[in-house]
Amino acid sequence: MKRYKSYIKTAMCMALALAFTACSDEYMNDMNTDPSKAENIDPNSQLTFAELQTYGDLGMIEIYRSYIGAFTQQLMGCWNTTNYGGQHKIDNNEMNRFWTNLYTTGIKNLVDAEVKTEGDENKVNIHAAAVIYKVYLMSIITDTYGDAPYSEAARGFISGITSPRYDTQEEIYNSFFTELTEAAAALDDKKDEITGDVIFNGDIRKWKKLANSLRMRYAMRISDVSPQKAQEEFEKAFTDPAGYMTSADDDALIEYMELTFNFGQEAYTDYRRNALSQLYFGNDPANNQTYICSTFFNTLKDNDDPRTFALTRCYFDKGLTQSNPNNRIDLTDEMLELGAQFNPSKPGEFWYEPWPDNGYWSEIIADLKERYPDNTNYSNPWLQDATRPKLAQNFLKSDNPGVVMTYAEVEFLLAEAKLKGWNVGATSVEQHYENGVKASMAFLVDNYDCEIDDQDINDYIANHPISALSDEGKKEAINTQAWILHFHNLSECWANIRRSGYPKLKSPAEYGYAADKLTGGYDIPVRLCYPILESSYNKEGYQEALDRMGGTNSWNIPVWWDKE
Repeated sequence: MKRYKSYIKTAMCMALALAFTACSDEYMNDMNTDPSKAENIDPNSQLTFAELQTYGDLGMIEIYRSYIGAFTQQLMGCWNTTNYGGQHKIDNNEMNRFWTNLYTTGIKNLVDAEVKTEGDENKVNIHAAAVIYKVYLMSIITDTYGDAPYSEAARGFISGITSPRYDTQEEIYNSFFTELTEAAAALDDKKDEITGDVIFNGDIRKWKKLANSLRMRYAMRISDVSPQKAQEEFEKAFTDPAGYMTSADDDALIEYMELTFNFGQEAYTDYRRNALSQLYFGNDPANNQTYICSTFFNTLKDNDDPRTFALTRCYFDKGLTQSNPNNRIDLTDEMLELGAQFNPSKPGEFWYEPWPDNGYWSEIIADLKERYPDNTNYSNPWLQDATRPKLAQNFLKSDNPGVVMTYAEVEFLLAEAKLKGWNVGATSVEQHYENGVKASMAFLVDNYDCEIDDQDINDYIANHPISALSDEGKKEAINTQAWILHFHNLSECWANIRRSGYPKLKSPAEYGYAADKLTGGYDIPVRLCYPILESSYNKEGYQEALDRMGGTNSWNIPVWWDKE
């Protein structure tokens, strides 16, 4: 009897314990649930979020100014640019920004949207758009790092995969072609509306064109490593009934808002403004502006390119504040009138080291000396630091578009495809090239209020014909123009330089910069290293990827498609 009572007592205690645990769990669940947050997110909102993150994520796009703009030799002189990319300095925190930010935000949202809309006849279009944009964001990751999680990426919550396999880049690209083809075919303007789209405002026809244009981009990307596959995929995209980008009206540009610049904590989670423009303005604008590399500046100026002083200007910036990019004094026209020397920073150089040898004197400078006696640097009595070309004011606006892909790029792709002898219609290499150059310049006029005269455009084309060039010379001309066009799409710029081999860029050491200061090696890097923490978080996948590269996480080992 005593044992029976003991059993009842124990059972009652266990029941009470379970009851209290249940109450406790319910209480804790309620306490930790934010009633303002939805249990299910609209996939349209997830698409919007991923689109805006592309250039709106202030914590991510630093990678452009720190590394990629230096590797393309379009930017140089700013402390961030020269210190990291210009001097080949390896810094894991700076290199991993695409990986850690895109996987955990944009790609995670798009994969979730893709999975939960799959097979839903009422969400055919948002499903296809999510797939297309996921492919685009993943191309940035794989083109930057090489092999990477793709087929199993961002499926931890969905499928319980916490250590996704690193797919080979060849597998990833094959998936791109399949997914883009299927997505373009699935898009149907008689079905669901894509809402919140800040690129095409839900225009199904333009989403189809983007999918086919991306197919062209990625086909050209693999043209040296898998030429037969590349030609096949390019020609299929070219002949797809939905078409591809054929005018500037088809450009895939992310729309941002006009907001005051700030570098407070909230700026890192607010993706509504173009954060790359804000970063180019700089968190210390009076001392750390975005400077133009001599490679880029001299290519423009030496060829009398009308974009030279649309893209670059010389300013006296000591009066700037952190929130106002407008209080600048433009010295460019005066310098041109007086024949003053422009002193762009060479690869590996800071804007202040070495100090420019040449400056100039004018009444404007005399006035500046009186207005800013403690902040203006003079030498006998020339103003020298202001002769470093900087990014023009037009490109420092929070509502500047984020560039995904443009009609101008498609024309250059078609020019090279025709040069390769692919079946892409009757239009000549030369005509596609001219179309691309004109569209490149018109792009600056239409989207950044640059002043480039039509006659100047025609004169430039007339003075730089490619008809008499060899095939290799034509390839160089086409891809040098793509390099100029992609100044505002740096991830694509770097990828296309590595793929095409043009323009031919020299190491900073070849410009006289001390080779022993290039701490990450003499050669310009051809990929960025995987995040170090991957060796702990995803050891098996990480090690498998490293084994395929010979066991070294080196930024001098080219990605699969890079044969140049």
